[in-house]
Amino acid sequence: MTSGIPTSRIRVSSTPTSSTPVDILEKRAAQQRQQIHNSVVELRQTVKQTVKEKLDVKRNLREHLWPAAAAMALIGLMLGYSIAGIFTKD
Repeated sequence: MTSGIPTSRIRVSSTPTSSTPVDILEKRAAQQRQQIHNSVVELRQTVKQTVKEKLDVKRNLREHLWPAAAAMALIGLMLGYSIAGIFTKD
């Protein structure tokens, strides 16, 4: 049973030299694993910092104080008119 890969072309040497394709591929794989590891670490730090900034109450309050105050004033005005309308009938 053959896998379709010509095995006569693949050289596997028992002596470790830097010129064998297996050694070169292993070095590339190790470099790629290290790059992936570094990317994951950087992504975790970025996400952690972003979440920390988004959940910072003081900063959000400073940035959105006036829009929040305007929204609460409108809600209070609407509630006041609706509650006053219940008690005053024409």
